[in-house]
Amino acid sequence: MRLNKTSRRQFLVKYINMTNSKYVWQSFLAAAGTVAYISGVAGLMRNAEKFFGEGDPDTILAPITFLLTFVVSASITGLLVLGRPIHLYLSGLKREAFILLAATIGWLIVFLVIVILILFNISSV
Repeated sequence: MRLNKTSRRQFLVKYINMTNSKYVWQSFLAAAGTVAYISGVAGLMRNAEKFFGEGDPDTILAPITFLLTFVVSASITGLLVLGRPIHLYLSGLKREAFILLAATIGWLIVFLVIVILILFNISSV
């Protein structure tokens, strides 16, 4: 039995069982996971000398490590932010995919504003 486009979309919405509140919750978790990952990498980079020692800065390993960290970080954060919306989009739920992506970006902006406010308060003390 073939489903027409409307029936397929209704089936997918029922199957995935997504509502707007679930989009907000999922987008919050994706944004919070991204912030947690970024915080972890930033903490590692800030304390790298404590963990790995001073080392020789003229070796080729320093730029290789930096670029590998950059590529892995871009992949992980890309998956956290874009993974579910791309899955929804390819499943035919284009409107839901854009809602989830916009909500995730909105949460990331909220977290960015919070971090900026914290930095502003720390620097003014």
